[in-house]
Amino acid sequence: MFCPECGTWNRAAAARCTRCGVPLPDVSAPPLEAPDEELSDLRRVTGNRYTVIKRLGSGGMAHVYLARHVALARPVVIKVLHRTLARESEMRERFRREAEAAARLVHPYVCAILDQGAAGDIVYLVMPYYAGGSLADMLSRSRRLPAKVAAGIGAQVACALDYAHRRGVVHRDVKPDNVLFDEDTNAVLTDFGIATARFHGRLTATGRAMGTPHYMSPEQAMGRLVDGRSDLYAVGLLLYEMLTGHPPFDGADSYAVGYKHVHEQPVAPDIAQPEVPAAMSAIVMRCLTKLPAERYDRGFELADALLGFLAMHGTPAEARAARAARATGVTPT
Repeated sequence: MFCPECGTWNRAAAARCTRCGVPLPDVSAPPLEAPDEELSDLRRVTGNRYTVIKRLGSGGMAHVYLARHVALARPVVIKVLHRTLARESEMRERFRREAEAAARLVHPYVCAILDQGAAGDIVYLVMPYYAGGSLADMLSRSRRLPAKVAAGIGAQVACALDYAHRRGVVHRDVKPDNVLFDEDTNAVLTDFGIATARFHGRLTATGRAMGTPHYMSPEQAMGRLVDGRSDLYAVGLLLYEMLTGHPPFDGADSYAVGYKHVHEQPVAPDIAQPEVPAAMSAIVMRCLTKLPAERYDRGFELADALLGFLAMHGTPAEARAARAARATGVTPT
């Protein structure tokens, strides 16, 4: 059973927890299911530093666990690379580089890396826990967001990317799952797992596309070298989905979606969804131009355009917040 005090797995016959010594409740029958093997191994590897509570979910590269930092008594998230990937040297290196890339970025809208470690085929990163969930969660509940809400989220993500780009880091996987929220709904960009940086050599050969198909820029879908403007295309895709309830391109497989990014023009958001203001639609369409030179050149330019939209179309309070954000560089929520 799991110890009610520290969460450690113990055999049903144990009288006390093998980790903290707390008496365990009596059980009338053996447990029906064996414990999560990886969770048990993670608890062993992290020792007394973290109390690993439960698995929160899984992605293409890693499992994510909720834990508590014992000394600081704060909730954290531990991301554990899938064991099959942990046995591949390239994937272990990419995972390590996520920690290195993110650790260089200290910004309110960038998810920090608190710790990392490896033992055998358990390779993990430790990050803060954000109680507000992800943009993907928000879209699954609401499908579409008001233009002012989308503009605030987009501006925060653009600010985070501008900061990263000025330090040579291109994210390359900006998508709803990688935008998290704190309790005050401030957006935080996470998961630099396939990020490229000028202080890193290339891990993949030219011609191999890395990223999530629905959120790839045309140049990324073609496997070309990318810069920060590729990330701003992805922010345009986020904005499009927040405003209309769906991404601009879909298809039977990743190749079909990638083809559309390269060759087809998206339907403007204000045409796909008439409630979208024309000014907001114009910002999104500039992000989604095929040629990088025709997009916003820097993240702060996109953030400034979105704050300008809030200043013109928001309430007086929102307009004052937008003007303050222009002066301070902090995006209103």
